[in-house]
Amino acid sequence: MLKTINGTMFLNMMHSAAKNLENNRAQIDALNVFPVPDGDTGTNMSLTMQSAIKELDAVKGNFMADYASAASKGALKGARGNSGVILSQIIKGLCSVFKTVNEVDVRDFTKALKAATETAYKAVSKPKEGTILTVSRAISDAAQKCKKRDFEEYFEEFLAAGNVALEKTPELLPVLKKAGVVDAGGMGLLKVCEGMLKAIKGEKVNASEVVEPVPVKMGSDEIPHEHAELFNLGRIEFGYCTEFFIINLKKKTTLADIDKLREYLNTIGDSVICIGDLEFIKVHVHTNNPGQALSKALQLGELDKVKIENMLEQNRALIKQYEANRKPMGMLAICSGKGMEEIFKDLAVDKVIEGGQTMNPSANDIADAAMAINADNVFVFPNNKNIILAAEQAKELVENKKLYVIPTKNIPQGFSAAMVYMEDETPEQNMLKMLHAIDNVTVGQVTYAVRDTKIGRFSLKDGDIIGLDNSRILAKGKTVEETTLKLIESIKDKSHESINLYYGCDVSEQSAEMLRLKVEEEYPDCDVEVYCGGQPIYYYIVSLE
Repeated sequence: MLKTINGTMFLNMMHSAAKNLENNRAQIDALNVFPVPDGDTGTNMSLTMQSAIKELDAVKGNFMADYASAASKGALKGARGNSGVILSQIIKGLCSVFKTVNEVDVRDFTKALKAATETAYKAVSKPKEGTILTVSRAISDAAQKCKKRDFEEYFEEFLAAGNVALEKTPELLPVLKKAGVVDAGGMGLLKVCEGMLKAIKGEKVNASEVVEPVPVKMGSDEIPHEHAELFNLGRIEFGYCTEFFIINLKKKTTLADIDKLREYLNTIGDSVICIGDLEFIKVHVHTNNPGQALSKALQLGELDKVKIENMLEQNRALIKQYEANRKPMGMLAICSGKGMEEIFKDLAVDKVIEGGQTMNPSANDIADAAMAINADNVFVFPNNKNIILAAEQAKELVENKKLYVIPTKNIPQGFSAAMVYMEDETPEQNMLKMLHAIDNVTVGQVTYAVRDTKIGRFSLKDGDIIGLDNSRILAKGKTVEETTLKLIESIKDKSHESINLYYGCDVSEQSAEMLRLKVEEEYPDCDVEVYCGGQPIYYYIVSLE
């Protein structure tokens, strides 16, 4: 019988939860309601948990406060996708209580579950019932009523309530009922709790192959390696880059002496390289005491080609240059497709990172990209409804600048926001103009169904070509061209004067030009333009203004 949870047990519970979630990732991904290729709820939640585990494993010692802080920080940094962000907030709420005690009893855990639910609800501007939030609240409510003091019985009781709430999610969200599924995020949360219970019971969870996050690319404008120091301005621990060779080694010098020199250099600095043999040794170290490094090396042989650079002075010069080039405002966009990236660059967007459907960047990815922009204020265009929450969370991870998240749900909205940017206006004035601009663009997307289902008036088969806006399927056809024309017809009104077609990586330039001519013929009063977006998943993204 487990009556209290200490830091070591909490670490075990989190590991077990992460493994259990990963083992069920594919099942959770498959619960995607909309039959388009974006079933990544399980993947996003698992990556969020893996980030928390990474921070937890770096903790030295076994104090609950340290583990709780690490879990909260790690989950926030790795949060991606709406469900991943909400999970990070649930962990944050739990840990806000855990970090105040040395050992957690049932009463503390109940208080933590309540804080977790409240924190999660606050993270969403318009909370929806029938989601992970509903399941979280059901777990918390059941815990409040539970009289058990043994953690195994306690978990089993609130998990039972959570499962009942999950089964009821289709009654609260009609779209779930139509698709015949329960909420994916809610199931993910239960798998986390089930994993924790297994640890409490002493049961081992055998992890399947853990999903690895895809490295986020900053586009062709990525910071060059030689300027990587800009991320660490003012934080240099060791001031002198010291390089030299050891030649004409003394007869008494052995290979063990080379190993001892390497060990010594690691005690007085970092970035240590000490390689060679009894004829020649190359040494490199960043240290505050170059003389000590040289003196120790002289015990092995003669010094040659000694080079010592003052990195403190280099750092001061970089800071001066960085501050001289600093500007009041900058822009960051998230998109997929080389063509889309190039358009954003033409619109003077400072940074572009890769992301979108099925590849949501984490809050930390967004924060890092924002920090790379030499501006006091940065406008962020998520360009996907499942990235907006992560962008909002990134605000907590940036230093010495302010993020303005423009809630763009698609790439054309991001283009519209960037086009109205004026450098001689205030951040607040620009934000208002951007918010207004994204309301004035109508967007549709053409993709394919990934499973058989019935949505509204459409009976879909796996592989059908479909046209949709951000929340509805509006067209279905046998070909990409036919579906795109039907989609335009369904979203166009008399106010629209221009139609822009952005074709994806699976569409040829010739096909796109042929479609442009047909759209131009159908709507002679509109200006019709075609652009190579290069985006995956979507054959066409259509914008009307």
